[in-house]
Amino acid sequence: MAAKAHLQEQIRQLPHRPGVYKYFDDEGIIYVGKAVDLRKRVSSYFTKQDHNKKTQQLVKNIKRIEFTIVDSESDAFLLENNLIKQHQPKYNILLKDGKTYPYLCLTNERFPRLIPTRKKINDGSRYYGPYANLTAMNVILELIRALYPLRTCTYNLAPENVAAGKFKVCLEYHLGNCKGPCEGLQDEETYNQYIQQIRSMLSGNLTVPKAYFRERMMAAAQEQQYELAHTLKKKLDRLDEFQAKSTVVNASLSNIDVFSIASNEKSSFINYLKVMNGSIILTQSLEVQKKLDETDEEILPPLIMQMREEFESESKEILTNVALPPLPLPGVVVSTPQIGDKRKLLELSIKNVLYLRKEKESMNDRSKDLNEVRIMETIKKDLRLTELPKHIECFDNSNFQGDNPVAAMVCFRNAKPSKKDYRHYHIKTVIGPNDFDSMYEVVTRRYRRLVDEGASLPQLVIVDGGKGQLSMAVKALKDLNLWGQIPVIGIAKRLEEIYVPNDPLPLYIDKKSESLRLFQRMRDEVHRFGITFHRNRRDAATLKTELTEVKGLGPATAEKLLSKFKSVKKIRELSEAELVAEIGKAKARVLLTYFEQQEQATE
Repeated sequence: MAAKAHLQEQIRQLPHRPGVYKYFDDEGIIYVGKAVDLRKRVSSYFTKQDHNKKTQQLVKNIKRIEFTIVDSESDAFLLENNLIKQHQPKYNILLKDGKTYPYLCLTNERFPRLIPTRKKINDGSRYYGPYANLTAMNVILELIRALYPLRTCTYNLAPENVAAGKFKVCLEYHLGNCKGPCEGLQDEETYNQYIQQIRSMLSGNLTVPKAYFRERMMAAAQEQQYELAHTLKKKLDRLDEFQAKSTVVNASLSNIDVFSIASNEKSSFINYLKVMNGSIILTQSLEVQKKLDETDEEILPPLIMQMREEFESESKEILTNVALPPLPLPGVVVSTPQIGDKRKLLELSIKNVLYLRKEKESMNDRSKDLNEVRIMETIKKDLRLTELPKHIECFDNSNFQGDNPVAAMVCFRNAKPSKKDYRHYHIKTVIGPNDFDSMYEVVTRRYRRLVDEGASLPQLVIVDGGKGQLSMAVKALKDLNLWGQIPVIGIAKRLEEIYVPNDPLPLYIDKKSESLRLFQRMRDEVHRFGITFHRNRRDAATLKTELTEVKGLGPATAEKLLSKFKSVKKIRELSEAELVAEIGKAKARVLLTYFEQQEQATE
């Protein structure tokens, strides 16, 4: 697609340098892209011939180009990412904003609390997360509260307030969930030991809390405090159970980000696993809509940058299932492992992303199936049919001033076109433009054949036309002894009226009805199918007549040339040597003489 003159001038001004380019329409930015060579990349949009439809539409809407030069490809990557998030251009994949993901917060106060929150405040508190899945966050919060007696009140437990006896223990104390620091019943040192262990747990390291509970359990058992030892063992068991569900391969795998991607024609699906100390502490799967038929290698890098930022990852190792260009992440190693524990970890991510893709595609298929059933149910209700119209056929006639009369039939199964069942008909028994008799002929031929072959009959027949065409279709079915077995209706073009047999008044269906929309779609489809066939036949007949009028050139030779070169125009463009190779020297000379005479006659 050639660029407009003013765009060509802008492209000529682009440097052969790395940078970011922005495309504008009349309303603003519609696309942001990065390039190692700005001029080459931007000009490719206007010189390549194999762009998909979405890219063609983008190029058509470009009114202005702006660019920014940067020092390196990495800088271009970062700038592109920021501009996309800032402007959300129409033709870019829009990156997900994770500002509302929840965190677990260890408050910055005496006897800290562990609370869920969606806001990060710079008050000295420690935040863990964000958590992509609220359920996963609640599981670990519930586990911690079951293991450690933390306070949940919002009292200011300053030493002077506690000493003054300002507070009283609440129900949580009596349930055993809190040790009563508000009345000075719990020492701060022990409480802070709990906090240190909780910090280890929230960082994905269960070694410290497990060692703590094991030591206390053994000590209680030696002192014959068996009830306490049993309570501590149950807490240790809960930690083991939690770790068993979280451990991926082994504890030596630490601080790794795993990204996998799988795509179909419309969407890409991404899975992210955040691994610390051998455990998956966060998982996230998402779907992004493709905008310009981007490849996996183009889609994944900006999403890696976005998700690492959202989930505050500082991992120095990234595993992926596709080869990626260099990322602007100094000190970070990106690899695709083929064997070992890291490969197993990557395969787990791939299983998740493939499951997500399959589930989404199944949901779309189920949605389409439900939509099709709903349409057929609507038709059944609107036309008062006795069974669901899973098989519908629609007929139309076509002729030009009575010449080359043809007819067409399209078939829809389950409210979708079944193109293998489409049929063309040459009208054989009717002379001149007679739509009524033509309709009788094609309906008769179609259903006589189905009966002879023992094939299933449609649950509804539609004829394109009013009462006249409908009556001839009914007559055809009666003559075949099929009347009463196949419902038939006519659809008139002018007011979209639906005619049914034996009723002089049309049936008016709501203009917004899915029934009428399907009938219109079938009518338009059979019209297109029939017109194309009629045009091809008419053109072929016209061309054959012109060549067969050439004296010394028989119909077999004309047919041979037309079947190969498709038009007289292309035949005229052949050289004498090419014509000789096709039809011999004598006939070639005859045809060339004919063409020369025609040219002279038009001068």
